[in-house]
Amino acid sequence: MRVHGTPYRTVWMDGATVHLIDQNRLPFDFAVESCADHRATAEAIRRMTVRGAPAIGAAAAFALAQAFLEAGRDPWPHARAARALIEGTRPTARDLFHATERVWAAAEAAPHGAAATEAAVEAARALAEEGVASCRRIGEHGAALVAHGARVLTHCNAGWLATVDHGTALAPVYAAAADGKRPHVWVDETRPRAQGARLTAWELAGEGVPHAVIADNAAAFLMSRGEVDLVIVGADRVAANGDVVNKVGTLAKAVCAREFGIPFYVAAPPSTFDAGVPDGASVTIEERSADEVHFQTGPDETGTLRRIRVTAPGSPARNPAFDATPARLVTGYVTEHGVFAPGELPAAAYPAVRAAAV
Repeated sequence: MRVHGTPYRTVWMDGATVHLIDQNRLPFDFAVESCADHRATAEAIRRMTVRGAPAIGAAAAFALAQAFLEAGRDPWPHARAARALIEGTRPTARDLFHATERVWAAAEAAPHGAAATEAAVEAARALAEEGVASCRRIGEHGAALVAHGARVLTHCNAGWLATVDHGTALAPVYAAAADGKRPHVWVDETRPRAQGARLTAWELAGEGVPHAVIADNAAAFLMSRGEVDLVIVGADRVAANGDVVNKVGTLAKAVCAREFGIPFYVAAPPSTFDAGVPDGASVTIEERSADEVHFQTGPDETGTLRRIRVTAPGSPARNPAFDATPARLVTGYVTEHGVFAPGELPAAAYPAVRAAAV
């Protein structure tokens, strides 16, 4: 995708340095953060400089590759500690663990230390490239679901910022727009971090796709008025039974879509599908700081970024970052292999790589 005419990916590796678009500064400032070692990259994942399951996965793969590059002739003790650090940053998204497992397995298959490092770097780069290709195919398959002038509702940010490029839920929208279908996107603001209002809206504006930001609580009203033709969301993990763990609020959209007879689709690459967990209830749901609920940051009338409290002083808050949507509420899954109804996902949707824990 392009920013001010310049092509960018969300995360990439140049030599031993990992570069990431700083998503905490968007949409008010565009900047790239450079991470010189695996600890800096892991910290960027933890503090959500990079977010979105596939983008987290790519960053995690690059971070583990950095650890191998740092370690010297016997990389294993250093890499083992680094893997534990990286895997401890975010507990919910499957892509992170798929990435570290894949890089680790590639290194283990190499004959000696130097070859292990080379294999780790190659595996990380390959994972990122395959992610780009997968999201491109998701867009191609999903575009058929978007009719001319379709009004699409999405939740959180599952565009190119959430992946290495193209996006998941927004990939079909971008492909449909490129085909001249002129879709319109309803952008859930997605409290408390406002990834929809801040990131999805910024993306769509940059791509010239018609859209409007709505308060999260307005989605059901628009559905009841017949102003939503379909819902497409991304995912942080899809369980073996098809349950979908995604940004908190997704479950509410799925329930409302079922009530009003609106198709509800989930778009995700193979790295998000997890045959190792039976259902959504088995997934660890990350709880983040209550401060994300209590405070918001934005520019004042002078353009100065300020942090203000938006809740009653002294009141506590809960901040679950994700929820689980039962497979029975999903119309279909948009994958790199095509669009599938619940219960019809091919085995190829679930990657087999699972290295031993460290």
